[in-house]
Amino acid sequence: MPKILVVDDEPGIINLLREFLRKKNYEVITASGGAEALQKVETDAPDLIILDVRMPGMSGLEVLKEIMRTKKDISVVMATAVTDEEIGRAALQMGAFDYVIKPFDLEQLEKILWWKCNLMS
Repeated sequence: MPKILVVDDEPGIINLLREFLRKKNYEVITASGGAEALQKVETDAPDLIILDVRMPGMSGLEVLKEIMRTKKDISVVMATAVTDEEIGRAALQMGAFDYVIKPFDLEQLEKILWWKCNLMS
């Protein structure tokens, strides 16, 4: 069962994704900020990360940069409420697998995760 780390500073988003992903048979771990996310990358070794772009303290792009520096084998899907394609392009150039816009189209997210998890197996 693939392990997904959900990183977002909004508890409602974390709860939504946790419930949705568990119903789809993913193991889910969560973090509410960048520093906690980096710690969980080390301790929990997720297969994939859904990472919010805008968070207080350490931004999602900063977290992505650190993950790509140390753990290039982890796939990262960036999530943003901002429909700025510049951010999406920057994330992809930095090594993100894909990005999604909030509010989530859960069907689209499921397809991205299914496709990526099948590539990993």
